Amino acid sequence: MSNSSLSLIVEVKARHEEAQDIVTFELADPHGRPLPAFSAGAHIDVQVSSKGQDTIIRQYSLCNHPEERDRYLIGVLRDPASRGGSVAMHDEIRVGDLIQISAPKNHFPLEPAERTLLLAGGIGITPLLCMAERLAHTDTTFELHYCTRSPERTAFRDRIAASGFAEKVHFHFDDGPAEQKLDLESLLATPAPDTRVYVCGPTGFIDAVMSTCQAAGWPSDRLHTEYFAGAVANTEDDDSFEVKIASSGATLTVPADKTVHQVLTENGIDVMVSCEQGVCGTCLTRVLEGEPDHRDFFLEDHEHAANDQFTPCCSRAKSKVLVLDL
Repeated sequence: MSNSSLSLIVEVKARHEEAQDIVTFELADPHGRPLPAFSAGAHIDVQVSSKGQDTIIRQYSLCNHPEERDRYLIGVLRDPASRGGSVAMHDEIRVGDLIQISAPKNHFPLEPAERTLLLAGGIGITPLLCMAERLAHTDTTFELHYCTRSPERTAFRDRIAASGFAEKVHFHFDDGPAEQKLDLESLLATPAPDTRVYVCGPTGFIDAVMSTCQAAGWPSDRLHTEYFAGAVANTEDDDSFEVKIASSGATLTVPADKTVHQVLTENGIDVMVSCEQGVCGTCLTRVLEGEPDHRDFFLEDHEHAANDQFTPCCSRAKSKVLVLDL
């Protein structure tokens, strides 16, 4: 894995237990210099080193006010089913540690709208909290609906209660009374031409929101999503296929049990990857010929339909050959 995007060294200035299994880390320049600016919805790549494992890179959304330049704040959910990143962050990163990160990137930006509807599931609150800060600062009309299992698993409750936009935030707990739970059908029943919807959280939560919006007739260009993890792919019916490298003419076989990225790496062809789940877009590669089998959550529907780029970390091919611009 290439680490060329990890251009910043930051110091962990503080860590705080925000809720059950959720920790925030405050990161700053070790010498007190301003950090690169970021916009609401941005994330950073973080290099995580876990004992007995290879160094890995994970993405974490920035959840502090986007006008702050003295720090980055990230929230990390401890996920026992993860591939090591969140557990290592919780167990091994301490105040005073130096870690390597990328400059902020934003694949989930706020777009101009008269009204904004923010829907957060669990740790999906992190980019949406940053958006709420920005929207409140610009006096934009918005609502934030925050869904969690229970109050004990709800991060940033004190911060939200102390904010100037507390009355715009609605909490919904799985273990709460029925009337307190989020009613998606009622909330999204009437598409509003001047409203944009932003949703972030687990795949099931996002899919529920998107299917409700689509059933109600919301225009797709008014719907914005940020996935934190890719879906578990069904690989039983996968076949082998070939990728051709345009620059050299070399043809490589991708077997059913390997990804395109793995085969490229084995043959000395370096493509930067990060999430390895088709979420972040780091490995996006141009396709010159052939039809990809898109399995990512990064590209939008019209970009999938164009078939001129794909994510080699998880996507495959519907055609027998893909010609890659490498």
